[in-house]
Amino acid sequence: RVQLVESGGGSVQAGGPLRLSCAHSGYPSSRHCMGWFRQAPGKEREGVAAIYTAGGGTYYANSVKGRFTISQDNAKNTLYLQMNSLKPEDTAMYYCAAFSDSCRVGGWFKYWGQGTQVTVS
Repeated sequence: RVQLVESGGGSVQAGGPLRLSCAHSGYPSSRHCMGWFRQAPGKEREGVAAIYTAGGGTYYANSVKGRFTISQDNAKNTLYLQMNSLKPEDTAMYYCAAFSDSCRVGGWFKYWGQGTQVTVS
């Protein structure tokens, strides 16, 4: 059984940092693409970042380039999203996702976590 569990969300002032974590388990191999998405009320879910955990590159939406960093700790089976210089428009529910045929921001993913709320004021 594949499980994805996000944590680290909360309320933060504009300009501040926040780090989201996604503990994952149940994969048949370590060769996976993983990503972060977000969804604000009344808006479509959008991809914000993606990473190929077996050694590929990292990819970001234009709106977060230079501020967010996606990374993977293979030993801990944990995906991270370091968010710096947060803006009110970053307020959304953030989701991690895993298993995609093509590793790109906003691509199709098979498995999803339940989400963690980020509120920037």
